[in-house]
Amino acid sequence: MSRIVYVNGAFLPEADAKISIFDRGFLFADGVYEVTPIVNGRLVDYDAHMERLDRSLKELRMAHPCTAAEMRAMHEELVKRNSLKEGIIYMQVTRGVADRQFNFPKEATSSLVGFTQTMSLIDNPNARTGVKVVTTPDIRWLRRDIKSVMLLAPVLGKQEAYEKGAAEGWMVEDGFVTEGTSSNAYIIKDNTIITRPLSNRILAGCTRKALFRLAREHGVKIEERAFTPEEALAADEAFLTSASQFVMPIVEIDGKRIGGGQPGPLTRRMREFFLEDAQKA
Repeated sequence: MSRIVYVNGAFLPEADAKISIFDRGFLFADGVYEVTPIVNGRLVDYDAHMERLDRSLKELRMAHPCTAAEMRAMHEELVKRNSLKEGIIYMQVTRGVADRQFNFPKEATSSLVGFTQTMSLIDNPNARTGVKVVTTPDIRWLRRDIKSVMLLAPVLGKQEAYEKGAAEGWMVEDGFVTEGTSSNAYIIKDNTIITRPLSNRILAGCTRKALFRLAREHGVKIEERAFTPEEALAADEAFLTSASQFVMPIVEIDGKRIGGGQPGPLTRRMREFFLEDAQKA
């Protein structure tokens, strides 16, 4: 059965969905996106994702494609039309269609597309075993706080990780881990979660934000500071967060086992807290 997707006001079978070759998202990666988890047919952390979308649009001086009410209705209708119980909704806004020129077009109208993907978020088998990561140079631009569709550098990093038998790449800049190619990065030492503070050098993850809230509620200490790959190799535990993986244990970094090669106890607790919270959304 074909998915129903959304393109600029219309719900269509995916085979019938079309965008212009002059769309600036296609020509310049002149666009932003969000990925919202769906659990039990309900949106998880939706408001946080829309707040971040609003910030990304403002930073790129890009117009909203619709009202806030219309945006939520689009998400809910995609869930309904695709009978989505668990997975994600990907949505993307671009500056619109115009002849190819670098400066902003005066007449273009922002484009909006959205689609669903079914995924196992709650009972993800990788969470039981943990995943491997490798370090890779961070070669991205310096506005990583904007959730831009310009993702070629993370694609190359993720491909390098896959070719080395890992699930994720941890990007390194000036001797410190910034974040994963599609996730935020964390280590645990002496029952303290350590993760890089927010800045233009990393994305403010919505799952990260929820993790911070849950840590406060359960008395878990978080220290915001940069850490080195060497510190990561000496950590008691490590994990990543993202909208499509929630809290994912890491059991190996650059071929070295972390925490005996098993998901650590604090990481497991944080994942349990997050899953409980997500299922109440």
